Amino acid sequence: MTFTQTQPAEAAVKWTVGCFNRPWTKWSYDECLDGIKAAGYKFTGLLTPTRQEPFTGSAATPEYLAALKQKIASRGLKANMTSLRVRAGEPFEAAQKDLRQQIDNAQFLKLEHLLTFGVDKPSEYDNYFKLMSDAAAYSKERKLKLVMKPHGGASGASDEIVAAIKKVNHPNFKIWYDAGNIIHYTGKDPVEELKPIVQYVTGFCAKDCATVKGDVMIQFGAGKVDFKAVFAALKAGGFKGPIMVECCTIGATAAETTANAKANREFLDKALASI
Repeated sequence: MTFTQTQPAEAAVKWTVGCFNRPWTKWSYDECLDGIKAAGYKFTGLLTPTRQEPFTGSAATPEYLAALKQKIASRGLKANMTSLRVRAGEPFEAAQKDLRQQIDNAQFLKLEHLLTFGVDKPSEYDNYFKLMSDAAAYSKERKLKLVMKPHGGASGASDEIVAAIKKVNHPNFKIWYDAGNIIHYTGKDPVEELKPIVQYVTGFCAKDCATVKGDVMIQFGAGKVDFKAVFAALKAGGFKGPIMVECCTIGATAAETTANAKANREFLDKALASI
């Protein structure tokens, strides 16, 4: 869906709101796509691969990718991103080859964003940054945008993210902010941690969290993320979207999960209407 704030044109925001597949991984991808559509979303993201659904993983075949593309389109949905699995613990050449295959697969699906998570082990930082610099250039040639989200380790909070941006040193390496992960991994204030990096933020992963290492598969408003304040800071920084819902409470059934995903979309509608 796309939300437009009812204010004068110069103050309006128009940010795409979509949903990742993560809440439905207990069920088939067909049920997931049906749920995303029923919850009122028009855009989806290929965040969490499963044994049955490698998405854009390097082992995905052309036949699988073509079927995946058709499966998404048949629901009237559009996929705008995929996650990358970076093998930073392997030699650079092998990890580079694997990563480039994932990028080629994403290009085949005509996606827009490639999401990475950073790495946790300091011993892998240098290789990760080198791989990201290469991937940023390679993906730019294919009209894809490489992004990283806060996820602990090398992408923990603003200090680490600024350091990563400097190390990668490529204009096609940006940030997808995740306020819930700031709390989950660092316990820091998501609004304050956003301010030093807001100029690099080109997407937002929506999730809530109440405490360090706390549950993130919860309804928005049940944690400590101040969505209104985060969105106000993003707006002030010139953010253009998209916002992608990553989490909700996982129900006993796919239908219950869909209802929770819909409720989180409606929560975002109200938060966006207030800024």
